[in-house]
Amino acid sequence: MATEAHGEDTGLVFHPMDQFIVKPLFGDGPVHWYTPTNVTLWLALAALSIFALFVLGTRGRALIPTRVQSLAELTYGMVHKMVEDVTGRDGLKYFPYVFTLFCFILFANLLGLLPKSFSTTSHIAVTAVLALFVFLGVTILGFVLNGSHFLGLFWVKSAPLALRPVLAVIELISYFVRPVSHSIRLAGNVMAGHAVIKVFAAFAAIAAIAPISILAILGMYGLEVLVAVIQAYVFTILTCVYLKDALHPAH
Repeated sequence: MATEAHGEDTGLVFHPMDQFIVKPLFGDGPVHWYTPTNVTLWLALAALSIFALFVLGTRGRALIPTRVQSLAELTYGMVHKMVEDVTGRDGLKYFPYVFTLFCFILFANLLGLLPKSFSTTSHIAVTAVLALFVFLGVTILGFVLNGSHFLGLFWVKSAPLALRPVLAVIELISYFVRPVSHSIRLAGNVMAGHAVIKVFAAFAAIAAIAPISILAILGMYGLEVLVAVIQAYVFTILTCVYLKDALHPAH
């Protein structure tokens, strides 16, 4: 994570990447692993938002649901169907983890779009932890459920015998690349969108192009709301695909 601003003056009056700087909540001292920071704050707010929607928002559980209850039920049903469709009924026992993962990423993405907020999922340190938990969890689960048969995931029986060792190496490399691509995809998309919005916002101070800049910001903001939902969905469905490999490793 970046913890300090750019050093020398480059002639620019703005730095699009400054919005991703990790800062302590109290004082201006160095950031240690135990220091409460803006990342800590917005991660906690994401967790509290999930609690507010799914616990406080559904306390009544009315037969005719309120808008909040409808939103909670729609989200629950969508992720439940995703897990069942991709992994089969065997994967439904892991639905609580997948559902929590989806909600956490979704709320972290959306909260990062609020004015003066901090986009936690733009940091690889956050997304890498999420991806590593998925990778390690799926790998351990695969060996626990299947034993040595889990290695069948890397042995393509449908291929000609001469090609199988080569394909096994390729499959093995691609398997260990999963947490890298899983985390970079989310962080890269979120960071890129926020940086572009900041660039357009800087041009809004120029009177001649301010209207164009404002329209561009509105367009990008709408796109980023869509990206926030899509990236949460993509991260979750890839988790389901990896979970399916652990449950049914044979090609």
